[in-house]
Amino acid sequence: MDMKREYYEDIELFSSGTVLFWTIVLLAGLFAAPLFISNYAVYLFSIILVHVIVAVGLNILVGSTGQIALGHAGFFAIGAYGTVLLMTLLNFPFFAALIAAAFIAAFFGFLLGLPALRLEGPYLAIATLAFGLAIMHIIGHTQIFGGRQGLAAPMLDIGIPQIGLSWILFSEISLYYLILIITILMVLFAINILKTRAGRAFVAIRDSDIAAEVIGINLTMYKTLAFAVSAFYAGIAGGLFAFVLGFFDPFTFNLILSVIFLVMVVVGGLGSVMGSISGAALITYLMYDLFKNVDEVPVVGDVLVYVSRNWFSTMGSMDNFNMIALGLVMIGIIIFEPLGMFGAWIRIKKYWKTWPF
Repeated sequence: MDMKREYYEDIELFSSGTVLFWTIVLLAGLFAAPLFISNYAVYLFSIILVHVIVAVGLNILVGSTGQIALGHAGFFAIGAYGTVLLMTLLNFPFFAALIAAAFIAAFFGFLLGLPALRLEGPYLAIATLAFGLAIMHIIGHTQIFGGRQGLAAPMLDIGIPQIGLSWILFSEISLYYLILIITILMVLFAINILKTRAGRAFVAIRDSDIAAEVIGINLTMYKTLAFAVSAFYAGIAGGLFAFVLGFFDPFTFNLILSVIFLVMVVVGGLGSVMGSISGAALITYLMYDLFKNVDEVPVVGDVLVYVSRNWFSTMGSMDNFNMIALGLVMIGIIIFEPLGMFGAWIRIKKYWKTWPF
């Protein structure tokens, strides 16, 4: 059993030299990856990193604070539309527009957090679900947001063109590096915030909000703060996602997307930052790569195509297998490893620590 002997061990960023070493190896691999992989793989990695930001933020709300949320696609949409509109209509620089849109999403997160003071469990989930659906339909019926036709992201200039400092990112690789750096910063912020007084208050509320209130934790402040922080993460991710896609419409941010975000957190492991990262990476890879090409699998692919043509609708029927497979993955995780991928990693680590006994 690892015992902490001083306060610093509880707040240090890396628990051991081994963790530091493998973190450096991982980051080196991520920075070197575009030199050895295809353009589509770079695009896929960019989407994975965007989803990592959302999953880490959602994990602060669901895993650390215990508040169920099914409306994060709404915050994601606010980040995407807010960033693009601030850049095109108000002539904001990219980083200013990205941060401003994230704060707008955080404000709506704060407002959505107010019902959380009186709602719990499925009732809170329904309230957040309604928010996500409302955002999608409001955007789809408002002309300034492009209506159902959607919006096209402008050319990505990370400089300040208003004063003559321009730095335009033309390639997928340069966009990937930008998203990677922002993701690293957001993950570090999440790790640190969970070690602060606010982070400990989140965990106390998750374990027992009555006990937390008895010991002096302000439930109103910390529950709304958890929603705001989580929405801020989704806003940042949405702003980046807008430039990864280049073009998007309201139906990009539908109910299924909110469910998928929650699946990432559950599959990765509730309450774990690394679990959120691994869950986002796995689910995104399955959705955008493995399950997309399921019809090309020998024998199995032919069977699925036959079932699709004879039993499913003709429009996008193969995509149904994508959702079915994701559902089966989540059911399997809940049944066989309730702690998610992080729990499986803990089991593997304990096994090798005690091997061969």
